Amino acid sequence: MADVKDYWQNYIDGAWVDGGAGRIEVMNPATGELLAEHALADAADVDRAVQAAQRVHRSGVLSDLRPVERGRMVQAMGRYLLEHIDEIAPVLTLEQGKPLWESKIEIEGAARYFEYYGNQAETVEGRSIPLGAGYFDFTTYEPFGVSAQIIPWNYPVEMTARSLSAALATGNAVVIKTPELTPLTNAWFATAAEACGLPDGAVNILCGLGQQAGAALSSHPDVNQIVFTGSVPTGIAIATAAAQNVVPCVLELGGKSAAIVCQDADLQAFESDARWGIYFNAGQVCSAMSRVIVDHAVHDDLVDRLVGVANGLSVGPGIDRSEFGANMGAMVSEAQRDRAAGMVSEAVAAGARVAAGGRKLNQPGAFLEPTVLVDVTPDMAIAQQEVFGPVLTVLKSQDDTQAIKIANGTPYGLVGGVFTRDLDRATRATRALRAGQVFVNEWYAGGVETPFGGYGKSGYGREKGREALWNYVQTKNVAIRLG
Repeated sequence: MADVKDYWQNYIDGAWVDGGAGRIEVMNPATGELLAEHALADAADVDRAVQAAQRVHRSGVLSDLRPVERGRMVQAMGRYLLEHIDEIAPVLTLEQGKPLWESKIEIEGAARYFEYYGNQAETVEGRSIPLGAGYFDFTTYEPFGVSAQIIPWNYPVEMTARSLSAALATGNAVVIKTPELTPLTNAWFATAAEACGLPDGAVNILCGLGQQAGAALSSHPDVNQIVFTGSVPTGIAIATAAAQNVVPCVLELGGKSAAIVCQDADLQAFESDARWGIYFNAGQVCSAMSRVIVDHAVHDDLVDRLVGVANGLSVGPGIDRSEFGANMGAMVSEAQRDRAAGMVSEAVAAGARVAAGGRKLNQPGAFLEPTVLVDVTPDMAIAQQEVFGPVLTVLKSQDDTQAIKIANGTPYGLVGGVFTRDLDRATRATRALRAGQVFVNEWYAGGVETPFGGYGKSGYGREKGREALWNYVQTKNVAIRLG
């Protein structure tokens, strides 16, 4: 068991400070017991953080650096995380619930973002535009200034790293609002910023309630750009507030992503995809494989295999699960667990059948059995709404055309997948699927280098890859008339 200090503060303008709204309790979801308390920010705290970030931006201390120098500082932050992984991982597991080995994977993924965007810092280049002999015209890219980043609770380290690294690499200063459920591990970004030489005010980290600190941050007139990952209703509220100040947003709002399993798919290999796709992090992944749409000819065989995957997982406290393997931790909170369990019960009442799991564990903590639901029809709520838990919904299709229609039949469009040995079939499916990223024969294929974002109510803008860099810069054109 990690030694977790009792009280954690916010980090504003290079100093650790209390919160104007008092404190918030952080619970251990594996036990239901109090883990720690964290300072709770109010609107005045938010304003101080934004003003500190604006001061850094206006001074030019980041944007005036040679990009390679800025990039080296960003890379150093990633190395700092790796050097402290054995300190961070247990705290992440205790506040979020995931197995210890999953926490280490998350921290390694976070470090990779700093490595990648640190390398990309010196590749953000303008271009010259020919206007004839009498002119010299060129473009440059400048940072927006203050990037406000509102972080989700499911991957508090990796999701912070994803946006923080790109913002810093392009010369922005940042204000991070951590998730109320999992705010502790963000403290290491503050110490990493200090260790790599970033100036006070370049990185500000505070925990606050969405309706208070989150609302104050998203509507602040001195914020220049907003990044949000979370629910559709909150995303709409943030975009509405930002629009009042004409501030651009990047919104990643989840999904109800479908894997189409064709008759010729490798079903044995797909077992591993299902394990990672829906039960990693107890299904609390925006791009989780929450629906499987399987050809009727192999439906029963695949269901048997999926039941075997679900029943083969050991479920219990993540801090006791240090080794990579077939195991799963707690969900982030009992409220989140109860919501998922309630959706399963409602699906059964609507005609679905539980093939595996579906129940809370009879022990303390926010545990839900790995679940497989069958006899699901596309119109059921369980096939339309994001569960955000370890619940796999299986639907049957008669052919590829019907499978794609079902896959596209939700308001979301984050990711999708197709599993087949036929490259032509896969190519046709990737063109037809309404999703920002499509996996073929491997769920979660890709990496930091590949752009990520949604269609429809899954949001707009792109994270990851070089595409993400353009979220954090604006284009300036300079036209010079020659004598």
